[in-house]
Amino acid sequence: MLRLALKMLFGDTAKYLMLVAGLTVATFLMAQQTAVFCGLMSWTKSTLSNVPAPIWVVEEKVEQVNETNPLLDTDVARVRSVSSVAWAAPIYSGIQRVRLENGNFKVIQLIGIDSNTLAGAPAKMLEGDLMKLRLPHSVIIDDLGVQRLALKRGQKVKVGDVFEINDQEARVVGIADAKNSFTGGPYVWTTYERALQYVPSTRKMLQAVICAPREGVSLDQAVLDIQRETGLKAFVNREAGPEAFLDHMNGKTSNNFNVSTVWWYVKNTGIPISFGTTVIIGLLVGMAVSCQTFYSFVLENMRHLGALKAMGASTGMLCAMLITQAFTVGLVGYGIGLLGTAGFAFGALKNEQPPFYMPEFVPYAVLGVVLGICSLAALMGIWRVSKLEPAMVFRS
Repeated sequence: MLRLALKMLFGDTAKYLMLVAGLTVATFLMAQQTAVFCGLMSWTKSTLSNVPAPIWVVEEKVEQVNETNPLLDTDVARVRSVSSVAWAAPIYSGIQRVRLENGNFKVIQLIGIDSNTLAGAPAKMLEGDLMKLRLPHSVIIDDLGVQRLALKRGQKVKVGDVFEINDQEARVVGIADAKNSFTGGPYVWTTYERALQYVPSTRKMLQAVICAPREGVSLDQAVLDIQRETGLKAFVNREAGPEAFLDHMNGKTSNNFNVSTVWWYVKNTGIPISFGTTVIIGLLVGMAVSCQTFYSFVLENMRHLGALKAMGASTGMLCAMLITQAFTVGLVGYGIGLLGTAGFAFGALKNEQPPFYMPEFVPYAVLGVVLGICSLAALMGIWRVSKLEPAMVFRS
């Protein structure tokens, strides 16, 4: 009987393709938009990935890494004085403009790190030598800067090339592998002292202090000690799963800088509403097209279903046939939609635009939604079949 149900489904080519198309569009919109949103949110915390440090210490009102209030230079020594801290180093982080040799200007994310320890330096170098960062006028750029800071489209920046930051020479001594910034500008590393020379001088220039706990001291304990003894706010820099963000949504205070940064953008920008609207539209499109088309398909096959019921098929068997048809269409549409999302991801990752990151739970969540749509469509058919009288087969 289930085999017969599939023959009935595939036999009506027009409605079968309409059902598959509706669920394919719904799957693509939900999966693709969710992945782009997650990718964009991952860009908001790129600085935390590109400046590796177990703990970040910032001014007490700071909520996210891209908007910090400057500290006093003496705050570095105060953090170092905490007994549970092994080392501490200053960090400058700010958006600046560079001037290329052809006169064009580009926006960059300038990072200044301690010249003695080089704490906060990029974890992976693609070219050049990290130690040369201590040479005069030396900078390290990321792989995005190789294209963005080139003089002409199609060219690439090489080790030894020169540009200007605030009318001062910056010579490239290395190229690092780094995540893209939320602002779209490439990351440029230099020493902390040189960064202060590159940027306009203000009374307070220190953006943050990075540090690590002593051996045997947990990150959370070190954070508590720093906050208690200095009065500054300390965050742990570690990746967090969906449960950490759910806890933050439920009002639980988090000392994870990644969670705090992402949640700030969720709460204070229109990005979630923009992407959420598209996801909801995908859901509504899938529901409208699938339910209406499947119900029409059931109505057109009422005589066939009535004949089966007259020959002894139970209502439960007819319902099983409808569920098989609905779920078959759902799985086919889901597969094609996810394949389209994979194609989009390939192009996005190749061109580095737009941001694309799909957490492991997203495909399963989208599958659950698609099967839910199919279940709703099947229930509408089941409701109609439950009222079916076998005698209708014999009516003219």
